[in-house]
Amino acid sequence: MKNLTRLVTALAISLATTAHASAQDTLEKIRAAGVIRIAIDLSVPPWSYKDDNLTPTGSEVEAAKLLASDLGVKMEIVTTNGANRIPNLMQNRADIIMSALSITDERKKTIAFSLPYSGNTTSVFAPKRVEIKSFDDLSGKRIAVTRGTTNDGDITKMAPSDAEIVRFEDEATTMTAVVSNQLDIVAIAQSLVDLINQKNPGNDLEPKLTLRTATMGVGMRKDDVELKKWIDEWVKTNLANGKLPAIYKQFQKTDIPPQVMAEAK
Repeated sequence: MKNLTRLVTALAISLATTAHASAQDTLEKIRAAGVIRIAIDLSVPPWSYKDDNLTPTGSEVEAAKLLASDLGVKMEIVTTNGANRIPNLMQNRADIIMSALSITDERKKTIAFSLPYSGNTTSVFAPKRVEIKSFDDLSGKRIAVTRGTTNDGDITKMAPSDAEIVRFEDEATTMTAVVSNQLDIVAIAQSLVDLINQKNPGNDLEPKLTLRTATMGVGMRKDDVELKKWIDEWVKTNLANGKLPAIYKQFQKTDIPPQVMAEAK
């Protein structure tokens, strides 16, 4: 009996030690490798996209560059989309996610989030000529949305059962569908609608119904405790010194949402 007790105790100590080491591994491995792998969707201007020279840029890319620089390592972009951001993280293809990832209770069941460093308001948009005053007015209508985003979840819950939710694999494809007049109603962020209206002024899309005002965090695996501590301090520091708000304003053409500043304290 004593031998069994000793075995159980030894096993418990071993598991606790392994869990503690695992919590520190990712941050230590990143520093040792000199590279942090960051999952970013490069099809979502002005958040993250390729410029005319095919160089990745946007508010998420520039924030990710700042994080890597402050950590003293190089940044490696792991190309992703809305649906596979979290799978890429959980399958260890990426160390963190910085890809306009809204903080939600549902996602918290799977991953950990840093303090908010960015944010956005999403809505249902349609041409001015289309009268939509409530979600009931979406009855029988076709609505474009990007698969796996909070917009997808929100509009699926809020739209009537006879509305047709047309899902695309990434934001660029969703935007193209609206620009080309395949659909004229879309659940998306304001910053992306500005680009749609620039490409097709005839759409004249305007917000009809608000889905949510979301804060966004860096996504991490739950056992990356030391990495989360470091990133949380990084967020606080770079919100306070104005670097993250400046990046946000440069690309989003508006101030970072006050909700982000309030929740990151």
